[in-house]
Amino acid sequence: MIIPKLFSVFFLQLVCVHLLVLNGANAQALKEGFYKSKCPSFEAIVKNTTASFISQAPSLAPALLRMHFHDCFVRGCDGSVLINSTSSNQAEKDAIPNQTIRGFQVIDAVKSAVEKKCRSLVSCADIVALVARDAVTLINGPSWSVPLGRRDGRVSISSEALANLPPPFFNITQLKASFRSKGLNDKDLAVLSGGHTIGISHCSSFSNRLYNFTGRGDTDPSLDPNYIVQLKKKCSPGDANSIVEMDPGSAKIFDTSYYSIVKKRRGLFEADAALLNDNVTRAYVQLQANSGGSNFFKDFADSMVKMGKIGVLTGNSGEIRKICSAIN
Repeated sequence: MIIPKLFSVFFLQLVCVHLLVLNGANAQALKEGFYKSKCPSFEAIVKNTTASFISQAPSLAPALLRMHFHDCFVRGCDGSVLINSTSSNQAEKDAIPNQTIRGFQVIDAVKSAVEKKCRSLVSCADIVALVARDAVTLINGPSWSVPLGRRDGRVSISSEALANLPPPFFNITQLKASFRSKGLNDKDLAVLSGGHTIGISHCSSFSNRLYNFTGRGDTDPSLDPNYIVQLKKKCSPGDANSIVEMDPGSAKIFDTSYYSIVKKRRGLFEADAALLNDNVTRAYVQLQANSGGSNFFKDFADSMVKMGKIGVLTGNSGEIRKICSAIN
């Protein structure tokens, strides 16, 4: 049966509206202090266990923040990024964008500690969200209240990670579409990109900008030529293993210097440079670069709460995993 084109478009619009309403209803079910009556020590256990790792390896903070982002952008914030592949299924964890994610041992340690106190009560999805917040706060970044009550998903598919995670080479049109599809607006895009103020990247994520931007052995004209010279000293052609700070000289400090380097055309990824190609995102870059941090911490906190509500499972949906790396 051939469905008329107009009806087909109308049907798809109805489905999208239905999904947005459903996701909104699930997000409303989240609340602060969700475990307070049944497991009052939960949040303290999460913070203390996370702190034991961050104190020894502060570089885990950006990794754990990235893990939360990668979880939420695929099937919503349901802990699906934590699930191991099996002989019959390649999970999100093994998709190319996720192969450099670190910090799974932190989530496992937190889950183990929580299970000893409150068995089969707390979801891995909630743990990921809280750990990301605590990790950022522990390196003197912003803090925010995390609404809780997420349930864990039972599905994790590698191809869905490839389809949903915005890669470092996206242009501004693609980035805006990706974020909008998750209920995030253009300001959220500019704000959450500021998470690149901490952490590192492998050369392979941006080396095409240095050596073969259009397939002719050229460089990216949107990247500062002097910075290209510096990056070439750290990343030789074909180098997939060397690492570079995303915010040089400030990669361990959560601040607004990221926006200053983007303004100077020194953003490491094409997706960073792309922020200058839109009125809303460019204005935010300039605001933060010129003001030295006007409201950035508050903005970041607000956008993180918003991101943490994407596609959540609540109530009787999903499950509470016994271990975070496998469905029950």
